[in-house]
Amino acid sequence: MSLFSAEHVPHNLLFTTLQLKAASHSHQETQFMKLLKRSLKKGKYDESLYFLECMVIKGCKPDVIICTKLIKGLFQSKKNEKAVRVMEILEKYGEPDVFAYNALISGFLEGKVESAFKVFNQLLRDNCKPTVVTYTILIQAVMLKGENDKATELLDEMLARGLKPDIFTYNAIIRGMCKKGMVDQAYEFIRSLKSRGCQPHVISYNLLLRALLNDGKWDVGEKLMSEMISTGCEPNVVTYSILISLLCRDGKIEEAVNVLKVVKEKGLTPDAYSYDPIIAAYCKEGRLDLAIEYLNYMISDGCLPDIVNYNTILATLCKHGNVHQALEIFDKLSEVGCPPNVSSYNTMLCSLWSSGHKIRALGMISEMLSKGTEPDEITYNSLISCLCREGLRAESNDAIEVLAAMVAKGCKPNETTYVLLIQGIGFAGWRAEAMELANSLFTMLAVSEDSFKRLNKTFPLLDVYNEIT
Repeated sequence: MSLFSAEHVPHNLLFTTLQLKAASHSHQETQFMKLLKRSLKKGKYDESLYFLECMVIKGCKPDVIICTKLIKGLFQSKKNEKAVRVMEILEKYGEPDVFAYNALISGFLEGKVESAFKVFNQLLRDNCKPTVVTYTILIQAVMLKGENDKATELLDEMLARGLKPDIFTYNAIIRGMCKKGMVDQAYEFIRSLKSRGCQPHVISYNLLLRALLNDGKWDVGEKLMSEMISTGCEPNVVTYSILISLLCRDGKIEEAVNVLKVVKEKGLTPDAYSYDPIIAAYCKEGRLDLAIEYLNYMISDGCLPDIVNYNTILATLCKHGNVHQALEIFDKLSEVGCPPNVSSYNTMLCSLWSSGHKIRALGMISEMLSKGTEPDEITYNSLISCLCREGLRAESNDAIEVLAAMVAKGCKPNETTYVLLIQGIGFAGWRAEAMELANSLFTMLAVSEDSFKRLNKTFPLLDVYNEIT
C-alpha cells in the first residue's frame, strides 16, 4: 500500500497536496517548503515528514538545514525510525553534512550506541569529515557505558585527524568517570588538562565536586576547591549550590545557610537550586517558620519559587496537621503563577480525607481532571487507600471501581495498589476473598513473597478457614 494513500494521509493534507499538483514545479517547491517550515515550527514532525516525502517525489531537492531540524525533532518525539527515514531521504536526494550526521548520532545515544557508530561509519564513507562535536558525542556515549578504553581510542583518533579536543570533549570524559564512580581517575584527569593544552573550566570542577561530596569525601572536595581557586577559576552559583545541597543532605543546615551568605557577599545571585535544599531541610525538621522565611528571601532575590518548593511546604503543613493552612496556600497557587501539579493534588487528597474532609478530598479529583492534570499511580493508590481505610463494604466496592478506572486509563497498578486493595477487602469482612485474591496475585508474581507473608499474618489462614466453614 502506498504511503500516500487516503488511509494514511489526513484529509486536510490530501486536499493541500491536490492543490499543489496543479502548480508549476518551482512554485510547488516553494509552497512545499513553506508548508514544511510551518509544520516544523509547530512541532508537527509527522506532517513535516509527509511534506518532505512529497517534495522529493516531485523532484525537489531536500534542504539539509531543515532536514537536520526535523531529525532532532523526531528523536525528541521518540520517533527514531522516522528520523532515520529523513536521513535516508537526505542521502538519496540531497547532500547530508556533518551537522545532519551529528544530529543522527546524538539521537541514537539513548541505548543504541551501536547504531550511532554505524551512522559515524556512514559519515566517513560519504567523505564527510567528522568534527570535534562528532567525536565529543561518541566519547560521551561510550563513557556512560563505562568503555573508557574506547573513549581513549576515539580521543587518539581525533588527534590523529588534526582535531583538537575542547573543554566540552574533556568534560564528557569527566562526566562519564564521575557517573561510574571513578572519582580518583577523574581528579587525575582534571589535573592533566593543562598538559593537554586545555584549562579546566568551572563546569569541570563542579562535575567532580558533586561526585566527591556525594561520596562523602569532604576533605578531598575542599582540596579540589582550593586548587580550583589557585588556578584562577572562580566558583560560580552552581558550585555553591552543590555545597548547599549536600550540606543539607548531611543535616548541616546552619553551614548551608552560611554558604548562602557567602554567595551573596561575593555578589552572586542565588537561584532556586541554592534555596531549594535549605527550604526542604527546614521542612524535614518541622521548622516551617524558617522554611517560609527562606521562601520569602528567595522571592525577594527575584527568584520565583516553583511547584516543588510549594509542594514541600504543603506536605510539611499536612504532616503536622495544618490542613487548613495548606489548603489556603494550595488555593492561591494559580494566582502566584504556579498552578498545582499531580503531586500537589495527591498531597491534599490524602490529608483532607484523613482529617475528615472527604467531600473536599474527592473534589480534588474532579478539579484536577477538569484542569487537565492526569492522575498518576500515586493518585489512584492514595484514593484506594483512603477508601479501603474505612473498612466498609461499600467503600471497598468503590476501591475496586477505582482500580478498574486506573487500568482503563492506561495507568498500570503496582504492588502497593494490590496490597491496599487486598487489605481493604479483608478489613471490610471479606477475608476469604481477600486471601484468595492475594494468592492469585502472588502466583502471578504481582505481589512479592514478603507482602504475601504480611497479608497472611493480617488475615491468618485458620481464621479464613473458620469463616468459610
